[in-house]
Amino acid sequence: MKDAEAASVHASAVLVGDRAVLIRGPSGAGKSRLAFDLILAGRAGQIQRAVLVGDDRVHLDAASRQLLVRPARQLAGLIEIRGLGIFNCDFAPEAIVGLVVDLAAPDALRLPPPEALRVEIHGIELPRIPAGVGYAALPLVIAALTMTAISSSPHLSGDCPKGIGNHISSTLATE
Repeated sequence: MKDAEAASVHASAVLVGDRAVLIRGPSGAGKSRLAFDLILAGRAGQIQRAVLVGDDRVHLDAASRQLLVRPARQLAGLIEIRGLGIFNCDFAPEAIVGLVVDLAAPDALRLPPPEALRVEIHGIELPRIPAGVGYAALPLVIAALTMTAISSSPHLSGDCPKGIGNHISSTLATE
């Protein structure tokens, strides 16, 4: 086993449609909660189908100019639901990361500068959402997945009926 395969990072990931949302943050910031909320939002039809990739620990690898995420082997298919315990659930064995969410981000601002909405991981530049302490990240993630060029929605950021675009920066778009 390569050293890169042995190391894992403290994060959760959920596959939404064909791209994963990588959720980072300190212990207790709500990574598992956001992962579970995304899965529920997928079941409710608010976003595309959402499936757990990994909770608490995941492996990240760069390949073909994409960032791949997979669950830590010993935690595959397990998710913590605070107040209820640890549960088994369906999971994707690997996914391409399309969005990074940083919980309890010290640079979270009401109107973040464009550079705060991008992050580089293993040489791969990705769209990023910095969410502040105590701020509900789920609405931000749903907006990014449904209202920007990250999404497959025909209603992209320039389609605001007021003609001013939505308030999510188009820099969240992936190529």
